[in-house]
Amino acid sequence: MAEVVIYTDGACSGNPGPGGWGAVLRWQGSERELHGGDPLTTNNRMELMAAIQALEALRRPAAVRLYTDSKYLLDGITKWIGGWERNGWVTSARQPVKNADLWRRLVAAMDDHEISWLWVKGHAGDAGNERADALARLGIAEAAAAAVRPGR
Repeated sequence: MAEVVIYTDGACSGNPGPGGWGAVLRWQGSERELHGGDPLTTNNRMELMAAIQALEALRRPAAVRLYTDSKYLLDGITKWIGGWERNGWVTSARQPVKNADLWRRLVAAMDDHEISWLWVKGHAGDAGNERADALARLGIAEAAAAAVRPGR
């Protein structure tokens, strides 16, 4: 099974507002960068989308070390997801889980992989995290530009 290291980040300019996500994938001396955005979204949706897009980009099963600076993503996938699934995607307060569409997509993207979820402090000089952040900001810029020029 291939070993892959992934750094992900999501960002928003306003919350909600134009948002972007970025991911850096490293394996066997190779590196791939991914990014994208949405003209009107939230930071949490972009954090989820970064992890989803990175995992969906993997072409074969892998042992993944996925680094995120998002406690929302980390806690959601390591602590809360089981309860949400058991309870029909409602929280302990009986409210619908926010971003359930993306949480479900993330669960599906994880299927073929062994994933270690790891937290990294954001904006603290970690090269992988800093690059993922830069890619997320590029996604914001592209999403904001697309919103200004509809139809392109």
